[in-house]
Amino acid sequence: MLFPTVEFAAFFLFTLAVAWALVRRPIWHNHFLLLASYVFYGCWNWAYVPLLAGISLFAGLVAQRIQKSEDAKARKRWLIGGVLVCLSALVYYKYTGFLLQNLLDLWALLGKPPVLSLDGPMLPLGISFFVFHAISLLGDVYRGKLKQTVKLPDALLYVAFFPQLIAGPILRASDFMPQLATPRDPQAVQVNRGLMLIVTGLFKKVIISNQLAVNLVDPAFAAPQSLSGPDMLLAVYGYAVQIYCDFSGYTDIAIGCALLFGYRFPDNFDRPYTATDPQDFWRRWHISLSSWLRDYLYIPLGGSRGGGWFTARNLMITMLLGGLWHGASWTFVIWGALHGSYLIVHRIWAAQPRLARLRATTAWRWVARLLMFHAICAAWIFFRAPSLEQVGDVFARFAVSGPLTLAQTGTILLIALGLAGQYAPARWSDALENEFARWAAPARGAALAASIFVIEVLGPSGVAPFIYFQF
Repeated sequence: MLFPTVEFAAFFLFTLAVAWALVRRPIWHNHFLLLASYVFYGCWNWAYVPLLAGISLFAGLVAQRIQKSEDAKARKRWLIGGVLVCLSALVYYKYTGFLLQNLLDLWALLGKPPVLSLDGPMLPLGISFFVFHAISLLGDVYRGKLKQTVKLPDALLYVAFFPQLIAGPILRASDFMPQLATPRDPQAVQVNRGLMLIVTGLFKKVIISNQLAVNLVDPAFAAPQSLSGPDMLLAVYGYAVQIYCDFSGYTDIAIGCALLFGYRFPDNFDRPYTATDPQDFWRRWHISLSSWLRDYLYIPLGGSRGGGWFTARNLMITMLLGGLWHGASWTFVIWGALHGSYLIVHRIWAAQPRLARLRATTAWRWVARLLMFHAICAAWIFFRAPSLEQVGDVFARFAVSGPLTLAQTGTILLIALGLAGQYAPARWSDALENEFARWAAPARGAALAASIFVIEVLGPSGVAPFIYFQF
């Protein structure tokens, strides 16, 4: 069940109406949202609903044991055991095929041709996200960030709540579970902002992302050997805009849907292509993941303590695992390694006091933005290409001269719009929301219906899944 579909609209409106009808009965309200979330997930594959429920239930039970234990060593054992079990499920479903294939490739390199073909299990939708939620619950309870007593129904709903279930944003248990313990207040719901986020997300996904995918990116990456250097470069720029609009569009819709239920999700994007350095980029791109990796991986590894070499090691380990989290492929590992290298080089650069005056100039900030954007685009090639062979094909095309044949007017406008939107002042959206709030309810309803109709008309035929659904 995809967000930009009639089926989801009907499901969402029904769920919204029933949830608010039960708002004065918090237990029933939460139980209904949990049931609706399992139905939402089950529409993809009912066979994996027990996996989602099982991981959630296990994390809730272990979290309760951590809370009840007064012995520090026992608490740590419960934490380590719980995290290992959750990660083992992720490794089994996501990386079994990758590991087996690499073992077969190694066997072939040793001169032993493989005598069988092995495939991993089918990847459950959104497993990376709900496993990270389960680990977040364990970590927040262990660190004492979650003050309230863990109740199993709340733990189940925290992991499975359908707006964020498939592709985030990654919620912290200490931020979201206290909301579940408090009855929703209809007067506090930010309806106008929620509706605007949903429409904005649909526009990003259906018009910008899907159109770029259909008319530029997918054809270019399907046959890079037939393209000239300028065409390939345009396709890479197009993918940079496509993946941003696709993922931030999903996040906008998820945050907007949650707001209409009365729940707050964290922001996940903050104009990432305006970043002037790698650290700045990761403060702006997939913020919930980058902060999760920082707090649950980089800092426990030692963070920036222990000197430059240890910091570089910790940065590289964090980004390598971040790349592998995105997919079981060497292309994702290299993508993570590139971003790890960017972070390490930037720390060395930023540590040079003689360059401080240069770095503070306006001219350098714009040069840094340009350099950072192209470094990100170079890494996106590894993220988009299905194999290292195709990565080589893409990079090889940059040396081929030729005409720019893919530069259709609509395509150029969509790329420009996606990039220009990064520099739109935040006060513009605030002003638009305030103006929208002053309209009468019938006028707002008509504007919402007209916006959705226009998006449907201008979007390509068919419903493309969100890119991050595969993770």
